[in-house]
Amino acid sequence: MLTDEQVTQFIEDGFVKVEQAFPEEAAAECRTILWGETGCAPDDPATWTKPVVRINGHTEEPFRAVANSPRLTAAFDQLVGPGRWAPRNGLGTFPIRFPSATPPGDDGWHLDASFQGDADPGDYFSYRVNVASKGRALLMLFLFSEADENDAPTRIRVGSHFDVGPLLAPYGEDGLTMMEISTRAVPATEHRPIAFATGRPGDVYLCHPFLVHAAQPHHGTRPRFLAQPPLEPVEPYDVEHGTSPVEQAIRRGLGR
Repeated sequence: MLTDEQVTQFIEDGFVKVEQAFPEEAAAECRTILWGETGCAPDDPATWTKPVVRINGHTEEPFRAVANSPRLTAAFDQLVGPGRWAPRNGLGTFPIRFPSATPPGDDGWHLDASFQGDADPGDYFSYRVNVASKGRALLMLFLFSEADENDAPTRIRVGSHFDVGPLLAPYGEDGLTMMEISTRAVPATEHRPIAFATGRPGDVYLCHPFLVHAAQPHHGTRPRFLAQPPLEPVEPYDVEHGTSPVEQAIRRGLGR
Protein backbone atom coordinates (compact mmCIF):
# COMPACT_ATOMS: atom_id res chain seq x y z
CA MET A 1 0.00 0.00 0.00
CA LEU A 2 1.01 3.62 -0.42
CA THR A 3 2.31 5.32 2.70
CA ASP A 4 0.58 8.38 4.12
CA GLU A 5 3.49 10.43 2.77
CA GLN A 6 2.96 9.06 -0.73
CA VAL A 7 -0.75 9.86 -0.64
CA THR A 8 0.08 13.39 0.49
CA GLN A 9 2.65 13.66 -2.31
CA PHE A 10 -0.02 12.62 -4.82
CA ILE A 11 -2.35 15.37 -3.61
CA GLU A 12 0.40 18.02 -3.53
CA ASP A 13 2.39 17.14 -6.67
CA GLY A 14 -0.28 15.44 -8.77
CA PHE A 15 1.53 12.12 -9.08
CA VAL A 16 3.22 9.34 -7.14
CA LYS A 17 5.79 6.81 -8.33
CA VAL A 18 5.04 3.21 -7.31
CA GLU A 19 8.39 1.47 -7.51
CA GLN A 20 8.32 -2.15 -8.69
CA ALA A 21 4.54 -2.15 -8.98
CA PHE A 22 4.97 -5.28 -11.10
CA PRO A 23 7.95 -7.65 -11.54
CA GLU A 24 10.79 -6.81 -13.92
CA GLU A 25 10.39 -10.33 -15.34
CA ALA A 26 6.85 -9.46 -16.41
CA ALA A 27 8.12 -6.23 -17.96
CA ALA A 28 10.66 -8.22 -19.99
CA GLU A 29 7.96 -10.66 -21.17
CA CYS A 30 5.73 -7.81 -22.31
CA ARG A 31 8.66 -6.01 -23.92
CA THR A 32 9.47 -9.10 -26.02
CA ILE A 33 5.90 -9.12 -27.35
CA LEU A 34 6.05 -5.41 -28.13
CA TRP A 35 9.40 -5.68 -29.94
CA GLY A 36 7.73 -8.15 -32.30
CA GLU A 37 5.20 -5.50 -33.32
CA THR A 38 7.63 -2.64 -33.82
CA GLY A 39 9.14 -4.10 -37.01
CA CYS A 40 12.54 -3.38 -35.47
CA ALA A 41 15.31 -5.65 -34.20
CA PRO A 42 16.40 -5.22 -30.57
CA ASP A 43 20.06 -5.82 -31.47
CA ASP A 44 20.18 -3.78 -34.69
CA PRO A 45 19.90 0.01 -34.25
CA ALA A 46 19.92 0.38 -38.04
CA THR A 47 16.30 -0.83 -37.95
CA TRP A 48 15.28 1.93 -35.53
CA THR A 49 14.29 4.33 -38.28
CA LYS A 50 11.42 6.22 -36.59
CA PRO A 51 11.53 8.38 -33.46
CA VAL A 52 8.32 6.82 -32.14
CA VAL A 53 6.29 3.71 -32.96
CA ARG A 54 2.78 3.50 -31.49
CA ILE A 55 1.30 0.11 -30.66
CA ASN A 56 -2.33 -0.40 -29.73
CA GLY A 57 -3.62 -2.21 -26.68
CA HIS A 58 -2.71 -5.76 -25.65
CA THR A 59 -4.91 -8.10 -23.62
CA GLU A 60 -2.63 -11.15 -23.32
CA GLU A 61 -2.06 -12.55 -19.85
CA PRO A 62 1.22 -10.76 -19.07
CA PHE A 63 -0.40 -7.40 -19.78
CA ARG A 64 -3.55 -8.21 -17.78
CA ALA A 65 -1.46 -9.35 -14.83
CA VAL A 66 0.67 -6.20 -14.95
CA ALA A 67 -2.39 -3.93 -15.12
CA ASN A 68 -3.97 -5.57 -12.07
CA SER A 69 -0.98 -6.28 -9.85
CA PRO A 70 -1.75 -6.33 -6.10
CA ARG A 71 0.39 -3.26 -5.42
CA LEU A 72 -1.46 -1.27 -8.06
CA THR A 73 -4.97 -2.33 -7.09
CA ALA A 74 -4.23 -1.38 -3.48
CA ALA A 75 -3.01 2.03 -4.66
CA PHE A 76 -6.12 2.48 -6.82
CA ASP A 77 -8.27 1.88 -3.74
CA GLN A 78 -6.30 4.48 -1.80
CA LEU A 79 -6.31 7.20 -4.46
CA VAL A 80 -9.70 6.65 -6.14
CA GLY A 81 -11.68 4.66 -3.58
CA PRO A 82 -12.61 0.97 -3.17
CA GLY A 83 -15.17 -0.11 -5.76
CA ARG A 84 -14.89 3.17 -7.65
CA TRP A 85 -12.54 2.06 -10.43
CA ALA A 86 -12.85 -0.57 -13.16
CA PRO A 87 -10.26 -3.37 -13.49
CA ARG A 88 -8.41 -3.28 -16.80
CA ASN A 89 -8.35 -6.24 -19.21
CA GLY A 90 -5.00 -5.18 -20.65
CA LEU A 91 -2.80 -2.19 -21.41
CA GLY A 92 -2.24 0.35 -24.19
CA THR A 93 -1.42 2.44 -26.04
CA PHE A 94 2.36 1.99 -26.16
CA PRO A 95 4.45 4.88 -27.52
CA ILE A 96 7.82 3.19 -28.11
CA ARG A 97 10.48 5.90 -28.42
CA PHE A 98 13.78 5.35 -30.22
CA PRO A 99 16.98 7.40 -30.21
CA SER A 100 16.64 9.78 -33.13
CA ALA A 101 17.64 13.19 -34.41
CA THR A 102 14.24 13.47 -36.09
CA PRO A 103 11.67 15.43 -34.02
CA PRO A 104 8.94 13.07 -32.78
CA GLY A 105 6.14 15.53 -33.57
CA ASP A 106 4.11 14.64 -30.48
CA ASP A 107 6.08 16.30 -27.69
CA GLY A 108 3.86 19.28 -26.88
CA TRP A 109 2.55 20.01 -23.39
CA HIS A 110 -1.08 18.94 -23.00
CA LEU A 111 -3.85 17.52 -20.84
CA ASP A 112 -5.29 14.12 -21.78
CA ALA A 113 -8.95 13.89 -22.77
CA SER A 114 -11.34 11.76 -20.72
CA PHE A 115 -14.61 11.18 -22.59
CA GLN A 116 -15.84 11.24 -26.18
CA GLY A 117 -18.82 13.57 -25.93
CA ASP A 118 -20.08 14.37 -29.43
CA ALA A 119 -16.68 13.95 -31.09
CA ASP A 120 -16.10 11.53 -33.95
CA PRO A 121 -14.47 8.32 -32.68
CA GLY A 122 -11.21 8.98 -34.54
CA ASP A 123 -10.92 12.66 -33.54
CA TYR A 124 -9.21 12.31 -30.18
CA PHE A 125 -8.29 16.00 -29.98
CA SER A 126 -12.04 16.76 -29.82
CA TYR A 127 -12.65 14.37 -26.92
CA ARG A 128 -13.47 16.25 -23.74
CA VAL A 129 -12.50 16.88 -20.10
CA ASN A 130 -14.76 18.25 -17.37
CA VAL A 131 -14.18 19.38 -13.80
CA ALA A 132 -15.31 16.00 -12.40
CA SER A 133 -12.91 14.16 -14.75
CA LYS A 134 -15.73 12.20 -16.33
CA GLY A 135 -14.42 8.96 -17.83
CA ARG A 136 -10.92 9.06 -16.29
CA ALA A 137 -10.01 8.19 -12.73
CA LEU A 138 -6.22 8.38 -13.18
CA LEU A 139 -3.56 8.94 -15.80
CA MET A 140 -0.98 6.12 -15.58
CA LEU A 141 2.54 5.61 -16.93
CA PHE A 142 3.81 2.00 -16.93
CA LEU A 143 7.56 1.63 -17.48
CA PHE A 144 8.61 -1.51 -19.37
CA SER A 145 12.23 -0.48 -19.86
CA GLU A 146 14.86 1.47 -17.97
CA ALA A 147 14.43 5.22 -18.41
CA ASP A 148 16.80 7.91 -17.25
CA GLU A 149 16.70 11.58 -18.23
CA ASN A 150 18.23 10.84 -21.65
CA ASP A 151 15.68 8.14 -22.55
CA ALA A 152 12.72 10.41 -23.36
CA PRO A 153 10.97 10.16 -19.99
CA THR A 154 7.58 11.85 -19.81
CA ARG A 155 7.85 15.43 -18.56
CA ILE A 156 5.48 16.43 -15.75
CA ARG A 157 4.57 19.89 -14.52
CA VAL A 158 4.52 19.35 -10.78
CA GLY A 159 1.36 20.70 -9.15
CA SER A 160 -0.23 21.64 -12.48
CA HIS A 161 -3.38 19.69 -11.58
CA PHE A 162 -4.32 22.50 -9.18
CA ASP A 163 -4.44 25.01 -12.05
CA VAL A 164 -6.76 22.98 -14.30
CA GLY A 165 -9.93 22.67 -12.20
CA PRO A 166 -10.61 26.44 -12.18
CA LEU A 167 -10.26 26.49 -15.98
CA LEU A 168 -12.84 23.70 -16.36
CA ALA A 169 -15.33 24.70 -13.66
CA PRO A 170 -17.19 27.37 -15.71
CA TYR A 171 -18.01 24.80 -18.41
CA GLY A 172 -19.92 22.35 -16.24
CA GLU A 173 -20.77 18.82 -17.33
CA ASP A 174 -19.79 19.39 -20.98
CA GLY A 175 -16.32 20.64 -20.12
CA LEU A 176 -13.86 21.50 -22.89
CA THR A 177 -12.22 19.59 -25.71
CA MET A 178 -8.68 18.35 -25.25
CA MET A 179 -7.40 21.13 -27.51
CA GLU A 180 -9.43 23.82 -25.74
CA ILE A 181 -8.31 22.89 -22.23
CA SER A 182 -4.70 22.30 -23.31
CA THR A 183 -4.61 25.74 -24.96
CA ARG A 184 -5.66 27.25 -21.63
CA ALA A 185 -3.79 24.93 -19.25
CA VAL A 186 -0.36 25.02 -20.89
CA PRO A 187 0.26 28.77 -20.41
CA ALA A 188 -1.45 28.68 -17.01
CA THR A 189 1.05 26.10 -15.73
CA GLU A 190 4.30 27.46 -17.18
CA HIS A 191 5.42 28.51 -13.69
CA ARG A 192 5.34 24.92 -12.40
CA PRO A 193 8.58 22.98 -11.87
CA ILE A 194 9.25 20.01 -14.15
CA ALA A 195 9.82 16.39 -13.07
CA PHE A 196 10.78 13.44 -15.25
CA ALA A 197 9.09 10.03 -15.14
CA THR A 198 12.31 8.05 -14.86
CA GLY A 199 12.70 4.62 -13.37
CA ARG A 200 13.18 0.90 -13.82
CA PRO A 201 11.06 -1.69 -15.61
CA GLY A 202 8.10 -2.39 -13.34
CA ASP A 203 7.76 1.16 -11.99
CA VAL A 204 4.40 2.92 -12.48
CA TYR A 205 3.52 6.59 -12.16
CA LEU A 206 -0.04 7.16 -10.95
CA CYS A 207 -1.06 10.67 -11.93
CA HIS A 208 -3.98 12.96 -11.25
CA PRO A 209 -6.14 13.17 -14.40
CA PHE A 210 -5.59 16.95 -14.58
CA LEU A 211 -1.79 16.73 -14.66
CA VAL A 212 -0.18 18.67 -17.53
CA HIS A 213 2.55 16.59 -19.15
CA ALA A 214 4.51 16.07 -22.36
CA ALA A 215 6.67 13.63 -24.28
CA GLN A 216 10.14 14.64 -25.44
CA PRO A 217 12.78 13.66 -28.01
CA HIS A 218 14.95 10.64 -27.22
CA HIS A 219 18.61 11.59 -26.70
CA GLY A 220 19.79 8.30 -25.22
CA THR A 221 20.93 4.99 -26.69
CA ARG A 222 18.24 2.47 -25.68
CA PRO A 223 14.58 2.43 -26.79
CA ARG A 224 12.02 3.36 -24.16
CA PHE A 225 8.95 1.16 -23.71
CA LEU A 226 5.95 2.68 -21.93
CA ALA A 227 2.20 2.21 -21.63
CA GLN A 228 -0.06 5.17 -20.87
CA PRO A 229 -3.57 3.81 -20.20
CA PRO A 230 -6.26 5.53 -18.18
CA LEU A 231 -7.82 4.03 -15.10
CA GLU A 232 -11.53 4.23 -15.74
CA PRO A 233 -14.05 5.13 -13.01
CA VAL A 234 -17.12 3.12 -12.04
CA GLU A 235 -18.87 6.26 -10.81
CA PRO A 236 -18.23 9.99 -11.30
CA TYR A 237 -16.04 11.93 -8.93
CA ASP A 238 -17.96 14.05 -6.41
CA VAL A 239 -16.21 17.39 -6.57
CA GLU A 240 -18.36 18.87 -3.81
CA HIS A 241 -18.23 16.16 -1.17
CA GLY A 242 -15.86 13.37 -2.24
CA THR A 243 -13.03 12.42 0.10
CA SER A 244 -10.66 10.49 -2.16
CA PRO A 245 -7.22 12.06 -2.77
CA VAL A 246 -8.19 12.80 -6.39
CA GLU A 247 -11.32 14.65 -5.25
CA GLN A 248 -9.44 16.44 -2.48
CA ALA A 249 -6.95 17.76 -5.03
CA ILE A 250 -9.70 18.98 -7.37
CA ARG A 251 -11.36 20.86 -4.50
CA ARG A 252 -8.02 22.32 -3.43
CA GLY A 253 -7.56 23.70 -6.92
CA LEU A 254 -11.05 25.18 -6.79
CA GLY A 255 -10.31 26.83 -3.45
CA ARG A 256 -12.86 24.74 -1.54
